[in-house]
Amino acid sequence: MAQKYFIHTFGCQQNVADSERLASFYESRGFVRAKKMELTDVLILNTCVVRDRAEEKVYGMIRSLRQRLGLASPRMVVTGCLIGAAARVPDGKMMKRLTTRLPDVEFLPMEDVGFEYVPERAKGKTASIVISNGCNNFCAFCIVPFSRGKEQSRPFQDIMIEAKRVAEDGYEEVLLLGQNVNSYGADVLAKKIKEGEAYELPDGEKVKPVMVKHLNRHRIPTLFPYLLERIASIPGFKKISFLSSNPWDFSDELIDVVARHQNIDRTLHLPIQAGSNEVLKNMNRWYTREEYLALVDRIRTRIPTVRFTTDIIVGFPGETREQFEETIDLVKRVDFDKVFIAWYSPRPGTAATKNMKDNVSIEEKKRRFAELDAVTFKGHGKKM
Repeated sequence: MAQKYFIHTFGCQQNVADSERLASFYESRGFVRAKKMELTDVLILNTCVVRDRAEEKVYGMIRSLRQRLGLASPRMVVTGCLIGAAARVPDGKMMKRLTTRLPDVEFLPMEDVGFEYVPERAKGKTASIVISNGCNNFCAFCIVPFSRGKEQSRPFQDIMIEAKRVAEDGYEEVLLLGQNVNSYGADVLAKKIKEGEAYELPDGEKVKPVMVKHLNRHRIPTLFPYLLERIASIPGFKKISFLSSNPWDFSDELIDVVARHQNIDRTLHLPIQAGSNEVLKNMNRWYTREEYLALVDRIRTRIPTVRFTTDIIVGFPGETREQFEETIDLVKRVDFDKVFIAWYSPRPGTAATKNMKDNVSIEEKKRRFAELDAVTFKGHGKKM
């Protein structure tokens, strides 16, 4: 009799997409999906570590399941961001905590689950397609460069093949995913710039990448506008969305592609994180509030029906009352459709944890959370 597997997914939409590949990975080895967690031979936990609470949920679930099932507990495999972060955070404390608290659990790095495994997608009208993994930005609050590693773009042709297969399978909507989705291809084009060569797309079009200096940084061109346009042109897709965008990489070329194709979602998720230039600088975000507002204006000019959603962190180290009020002002100016709010919490290995004092009290963080949530009028803030 074939062994059964069950996958429990924590965290973001990209983790959900990764779990679809995990299912294919296990089924290629002869496993069959269990209907319930309690009936499985192998329980795979695909983890999240974006907040401390997310990590604690993993430990809590394993402890609770073992207490409930005793000797009947399944073999447990932990994969995802917790494993990635534990392996990459330099001081080794995270790995020590992981192995100490879970001494008899197997670890499966997601790198061992390649993209050659065709995702076992849930039935429905929307399919998720991962186009890149990891991030190079190293925002001061963010553990993703440790949990996911350096940004790596999937081959353009592989993504197109997957997208066409998804359309042929009857999915009407597609969600393109990446930690910094609109920087897709920047790693590829950076190499071409060094080599002094153009990048040739699968259909023969050549892209001549040019690195542009902006303020104190170099903005590397991306392939995302080209990819998005070609996917939007595949017959059968009624809606194409993408998550999550960095304002720094939202080029005029990308705005034009969205404007040209009515089947590209008019709701754009554009994380601002803070409305104060000083806080943005401390966060290592590569834009100013003025640049963000100018970008919003350019998008609205080209796409009048656009709606914006965003992420904001309150209580970042050193954030003053006046700086928080700048965030409130920006939220009022943009009039976001949704605002996802988190109060700051330290994460291992990040610059904020190593170099900044977490000097905003939890009580003040909660007050700012509630105040900002009330300003949005829509009640979409969430505790993280």
